[in-house]
Amino acid sequence: MSTTEQPFSWRSIGLPVLLPTLLFSIGEGAIIPLIPIAADNLGATLAIAGLVAALLTLGELFGNIPSGWLVSRIGERPAMIGASALSIIGVVICILAPNPVALGFGVLLIGLATAVFALARHAFLTSFVPIAYRARALSTLGGTFRLGTFIGPFISATVIHFTGATIAAFWIHVVACVAAALVLILLPDPATTFGAVHTSRVNDRSLRDGEALVAEQSQGLFTSIRDNRAVLSRLGLGAAIIGAMRASRQVILPLWAVSIGLADTNTAIIIGIAGAVDFALFYTGGQIMDRFGRLWTAVPSLVGLGIGHLVLSLTHDVNANVGWFIACAMFLSLANGLGSGILMTLGADLAPKVNPAPFLGAWRFTGGVGLAASPLMIAGITALASLSLAAGAVGVLGLIGAGVMLRYVPRYIQKPQK
Repeated sequence: MSTTEQPFSWRSIGLPVLLPTLLFSIGEGAIIPLIPIAADNLGATLAIAGLVAALLTLGELFGNIPSGWLVSRIGERPAMIGASALSIIGVVICILAPNPVALGFGVLLIGLATAVFALARHAFLTSFVPIAYRARALSTLGGTFRLGTFIGPFISATVIHFTGATIAAFWIHVVACVAAALVLILLPDPATTFGAVHTSRVNDRSLRDGEALVAEQSQGLFTSIRDNRAVLSRLGLGAAIIGAMRASRQVILPLWAVSIGLADTNTAIIIGIAGAVDFALFYTGGQIMDRFGRLWTAVPSLVGLGIGHLVLSLTHDVNANVGWFIACAMFLSLANGLGSGILMTLGADLAPKVNPAPFLGAWRFTGGVGLAASPLMIAGITALASLSLAAGAVGVLGLIGAGVMLRYVPRYIQKPQK
């Protein structure tokens, strides 16, 4: 019986799959709003602070290059344990950083680790979860990341309140990574327990001749990009824009708070509440995708993110700029939450059933291009013009992305059967 024909239990992906992801994302959520602030405290300009924050997504982009190969070779759990260790090294560098350059290097390592960790979970669920539940399962995975970004800033705010030092909150990520690694070590490996990934690979190998097997095993990121260049250059463009919008939201909101003079603790609280709004819609987005199709979350999410950025761009110098900042942060989170899991679901729909990790690495690389380019664009426009103009440019990009999705999603992905 194939993997997609097996009965599916939500309990089977609870502790072994989602708990380590939640712990890791809590640690990351605790530091993301504070990266520009930490850079500012080390003497960086607003543009340089944006560049340092951009190194997180740049690290994720570069991390996608070896992650598909690594996960397919050593398995999901060893890859995530290694990613947790690398992330700890990155955070320690951030804590000890004497200048923005050292801080940026530590942030880059965290991004590399995040790419490996995220792809390992993505590859497992792609293989294990039946297609009828795919969007909900991957949206739940996305919601788990969002829950971490909701919880993390509140823990950061508490630590900053009692210590008076923003950099002290970076220790939260160290604790979270250690906890995630311990869970991965102590709980049974879901890939061997359920046989979702490894069994499918073994069965597939028994059906292939040796030459085809060697070709499949040697497939890496750039081979996947070459073999799937048509879909990656078209639908992948939409994925890159979604990545760009999400990265912009993570960078622009902390920078905006610094620009309008909000206190560090207040910034962490506001972004934490916005994370709650984001998290609240994760399962709803998955239900919509499984029932009506992927477009029904992709397009509204991109339109909402575009409008939210455009409105934010017009409110920097108004008297009620703090109120507008809060409103835009909540609206952006609402739009982003509706699209929870959309990139992972589209990637899973397009990936081969056997050994999906190399293709998913290529797919995540396309999204990672947007993730990396957007903060760099924001930093560049901010340096040359203003933060408001940067927000407006990103808003226009979101509306363009909605058009790309309208054109190419129906061409490559069928509407799910009810």
